[in-house]
Amino acid sequence: MTPSLSRRHFALALPSALLAAGCAAPHQGTGRPGDPVVLTLLSHYASGELKKALQGPVDEWNALHDRVKVRTKAVEFTDLLTTFMVRQAAGQGTDILHPYCLWNGQLVRAGVLRPAPPEHAEEIGRAYGAAAVGSSSVGGRVYGYPTEMQTYALYYNKRLLRAAGLDGPPRTWPELEEAAYRTARQDRYGNTLVQGFGLSTFDDSTTVGQTLALLNAAGGRFVSADGRSTAIDSPAGRAVFDLERRLVDRGASAPGVNVYQAFASGQVAMVISAGWWTTNLKALMGTAYREVGVAPVPLPEADGRRATLSTGFMLGVNTASEHPCEAWEFLRWLNADKVRGTTRMSALQASVGSLTGRADDMRRLLGTGGDPNLHPFLDALAYAVPEPNVPGAQQAKSLLRKNIEALWTGQQTVDEALRSTRRQVDQEVSRSW
Repeated sequence: MTPSLSRRHFALALPSALLAAGCAAPHQGTGRPGDPVVLTLLSHYASGELKKALQGPVDEWNALHDRVKVRTKAVEFTDLLTTFMVRQAAGQGTDILHPYCLWNGQLVRAGVLRPAPPEHAEEIGRAYGAAAVGSSSVGGRVYGYPTEMQTYALYYNKRLLRAAGLDGPPRTWPELEEAAYRTARQDRYGNTLVQGFGLSTFDDSTTVGQTLALLNAAGGRFVSADGRSTAIDSPAGRAVFDLERRLVDRGASAPGVNVYQAFASGQVAMVISAGWWTTNLKALMGTAYREVGVAPVPLPEADGRRATLSTGFMLGVNTASEHPCEAWEFLRWLNADKVRGTTRMSALQASVGSLTGRADDMRRLLGTGGDPNLHPFLDALAYAVPEPNVPGAQQAKSLLRKNIEALWTGQQTVDEALRSTRRQVDQEVSRSW
């Protein structure tokens, strides 16, 4: 349905669409308070630009539709998974959920997410990239429309690289190491002034995200294809852990530093992170942002096959919703209908400096005049590897982070970190099925 359709046309057309999908249409609403079907949508878009960006299309839908209304609810991201599970157990689950895709396996196992109807699954499979579809699927079944997609790439400070006599960003791991050692600086007491390559224990996005981006670039995977064991104890995993340990041992990385603050203040030459960071860096750095560049994640060897990590969110429908057909119709309108050549969700994400998994939409929205630092993240949609979302994935990620930090701080050797990760993660993911 396009925005140009009148309310009368929609009232006549929607029941037919619902019946075609095997849904009986409820009574026609009059618009009086309490009469329309009211769908609730729970997300982490709780404040600032994200809250405003989501509310815009919701208000548009509500203005165009008398029979079905949408009401948003929001909590902070750190409370989102717990809120999903607690509300569901209490019989208070919302109609539409906006989960981090890492949790999808857990939510499916708990009976929270409803599989997408065939026509919606077909639309998602056709219109979105493989990483986005993979993130929104569990066991080969699609459970929702991908929304915010984050791919990982290499941020670098052009000024620091130039000062070290480097012409541009590294393309291989040997070049990455050389650049890291040449740009790192310490004072006479051994305190870090500039990290050549920013490893940080600040949060999952840096500790785990950049490690998995390097692992994917080396052709490795964190979790096996069947989801029942870890695959990090492999030549690729060993190579990544060896690389990170060398960077720390030789003073090019200082994991105790908050890399988000340090990079913005010119105290980190290079770091791997996700595309959402560009908007934050612009706000923090002002005119100094012109010295920020973005390049693909370096490969172990120049002739390697490019790969990186992607993470994401999706919008799905609760198994407990009394109005699933209406909920899926709203999600189709938000995520599949085109307005001036792009979907509303793609326009929403572009407005806050993010991406969706619809590469055609994002190329149109970014055009040639947008921030060039976003284009490597857009290009990476074609080769990114989705974050594993098997049951137990959140705990597996936490266990991986714990072992990476033990490696970086010298509490574990590479061999010990690999063995410990394999043992702990295998136990977690195998029991979660």
